[in-house]
Amino acid sequence: MTTWALEIEDLTVAYHSKPAVWDVDMCIPEGVLAAIIGPNGAGKSTLLKAALGLIPKATGHITFYGKPYAQARAWIGYVPPRGSVDWDFPTTALDVVRMGLYGKLGWFKRVGKNETELAMSALEQVGMADYAHRQIRQLSGGQQQRTFLARALVQDARIYFMDEPFVAVDAVTEKAIVAILQSLRAQGKTVVVVHHDLQTVTEYFDWVTMLNVQLVANGKTAEVFTSDNLHKAYGGKLAFLNDMGVEVR
Repeated sequence: MTTWALEIEDLTVAYHSKPAVWDVDMCIPEGVLAAIIGPNGAGKSTLLKAALGLIPKATGHITFYGKPYAQARAWIGYVPPRGSVDWDFPTTALDVVRMGLYGKLGWFKRVGKNETELAMSALEQVGMADYAHRQIRQLSGGQQQRTFLARALVQDARIYFMDEPFVAVDAVTEKAIVAILQSLRAQGKTVVVVHHDLQTVTEYFDWVTMLNVQLVANGKTAEVFTSDNLHKAYGGKLAFLNDMGVEVR
């Protein structure tokens, strides 16, 4: 019997009466690396934020391992898009990672030695231990993304959500992040990524949700990442499709 890490029923989100996500029903099983893909303006990030309660929804029922968000919060890790973070905030990489433990500690309990060790271990996992005491504004784009990944890792979540984690990172950092995500999957965790590079979908992900305001396809990558579905999602914007992937103009 399949264990569903995420189930979404009848999700609609609208901005100024215009639907950004319309009547979406989808599910993602436990233990997969899943991509949410679609053209610009398709509602990918909107769907993610609505699922996590970061923006209001018009309609919809969302569960994580069968539980609503309020009951499943401790199971969820989230890496926001880089553009939503105030990088001028005066804090270090270590401080950012320790923030990931506040959900377990509570905001009024002091972070102690054990929490600092957990945070340092997470920074070590992403290759950022040497930058633990550096201000986040002094980090490169790739280093900043690794730091926020470490913050999610320290939560020891069951399901991780990441919004465009490969934007503004170099190829070395991207490969390092993918290796960490694959390690999480090997541990039975579920990882859901808003993704834009179609050429790496088949290499990185084993589950795909294809969106263009409405759901186009949802399932195993080998079954739904097809020319027909891609043309439904992207229309005439596809330049070509071959065995190596898809290029989008």
